Amino acid sequence: MTKMVDAALSSAGGKVVLATSSDEKHTPENIIDGRTDTFWMTTGMFPQQFIISFSNPIKINTVTIQCYNVRCLSIEKSASTEVANFEKCTEKELQHVEGQLQTEEFALSQIRATHLRFTIKSGFDHFVSVHRVMVEGSASNI
Repeated sequence: MTKMVDAALSSAGGKVVLATSSDEKHTPENIIDGRTDTFWMTTGMFPQQFIISFSNPIKINTVTIQCYNVRCLSIEKSASTEVANFEKCTEKELQHVEGQLQTEEFALSQIRATHLRFTIKSGFDHFVSVHRVMVEGSASNI
């Protein structure tokens, strides 16, 4: 049986290799620190993107995002060694939940990836925050 891990965690080798905005108090790396009390905050324009790269190719089971004020989210994957050649996996309109984190799970079983690109296409406010991204998967030989 293959062991499932949260491959996005910085402690597991995950890295945020691109983010379209950055605030020194709310850095993109907060997305993958395993905590929900830290977060990445966007500037007031859309779309916003961030890319998480894995230390090794993985076979993804599920992706879970915990965020606030995100309206429309798209996820793309790349199996390339370079951060390029992305293919769309899914896009979803999220429900607005006042005063609490949105938690959305995406079943992306059998997807193999080295990088995932998340595009926040719109929000329920000018600013959105992403608190945590969990990528449950196992090592893959792509």
